[in-house]
Amino acid sequence: MSSRPVPVTLARGAYQEFVRIQGILRRESVGGILLLVAATAAMLAANLAPDFYFGLRDAHLGGTVFGIDLNLSIGHWAADGLLAIFFFLVGLELKHEFVVGDLRDVRTALVPVVAAVGGVAVPAAIYVAFNVADPQAMQGWAIPAATDIAFALAVLAVIGSHLPAALRTFLLTLAVADDLIAIAIIAFFYSKHLAPAFLGAEIIPIGLFAFIAYRFQPFLTRHWWAPWLTLVPLAVVAWVLCYAAGVHATVAGVMLAFAVPVRPPAGGDAEHGLAGILEHRVRPFSAGVAVPVFAFFSAGVVVGGLQGFVDAVTSSIGLGVILGLVAGKAIGITGSTWLVTRLRHAQLDPDLSWIDVFGLGVIGGIGFTVSLLVSELSFGQGSEFDDIGKVAILTASVLAALLAAVVLGSRNRHYRSVELAESIDEDQDGTPDRFAR
Repeated sequence: MSSRPVPVTLARGAYQEFVRIQGILRRESVGGILLLVAATAAMLAANLAPDFYFGLRDAHLGGTVFGIDLNLSIGHWAADGLLAIFFFLVGLELKHEFVVGDLRDVRTALVPVVAAVGGVAVPAAIYVAFNVADPQAMQGWAIPAATDIAFALAVLAVIGSHLPAALRTFLLTLAVADDLIAIAIIAFFYSKHLAPAFLGAEIIPIGLFAFIAYRFQPFLTRHWWAPWLTLVPLAVVAWVLCYAAGVHATVAGVMLAFAVPVRPPAGGDAEHGLAGILEHRVRPFSAGVAVPVFAFFSAGVVVGGLQGFVDAVTSSIGLGVILGLVAGKAIGITGSTWLVTRLRHAQLDPDLSWIDVFGLGVIGGIGFTVSLLVSELSFGQGSEFDDIGKVAILTASVLAALLAAVVLGSRNRHYRSVELAESIDEDQDGTPDRFAR
């Protein structure tokens, strides 16, 4: 009688999925570097030319459309408008993972999803522990809950970490699950003054968007201009109604992404489906323009010299955010992964050790884009608490990056040997021998 195989945590998946993930990670790493440049430029502008920076950020554009006030500041447009494009991509990646990716199989999805939950719960608990006595500060409990995959990948690119296939897949899947939790938090906890009429009306453009996307998918994928003429106008209407309904407008991007088909109508590779094609077309603009512009208008904070910096990072909000991101993420992700491995009576992949999982947990402490957004939603853009939260986010992200460079950098020699082994294809069938078919 054959013994039952021992489940493996962080096992390699299919080679085709690994190749897809490699492409995403390469593109995101470039976006992460632009994000870093934008954040640095914002801090310099805010502290060296504050009148110019805050005057530009707070300048208003727009007007009233069908009774909806869209006269918003440039900073507001960046947070609600440009980030909707970023969240559209997040939604596309989520749907891909649920339909054809790792999250479609409960057994495969269990570890990254549980790790993501732990990576959200522990940082939030740490923040709450520092701020439970202050009801206003408590509004920022979700600030340290997010992971910025683009910034994390930029750090990996800088330190030159040759992460093995299983770790790269785990990192991206973890980030996708983390994004799903962040979207739910924004939708349920940061929606204010709901307007049911606008919320109900939003069903119409999203329904039409889904109908056209599914019914005319072959036409939309053959002609590059077709989605711009048919889907984009409906997306704009859905965004406006979402904003007017009191739900944070970035959620509209996720709902629209869920309305896009992943598989081609005649079957075949999901990369040739409408979701894959839109992802390839939209991601360069999101990574190269939308997210860096948001970072520029959100990361600028007047520090107030050394004393101002010390006051910010030693405040209850500052300590909650910094310890939540740097320590909470590492503890939550590593601890949850270890716990689910033990409960499943599984074992870690032989090429990996728990220090590798801890290193990914540390990388998860780089909470930038979504953390900045949540800080603004919690306290109001430009408020005193918002500035403290943003100083803490930037500090935590730098500390997490430095710690990750030490932990993962020390394993680079081992990673190179694993990477070499993963490239061997002795039977010359086009799939390296260590990957599943």
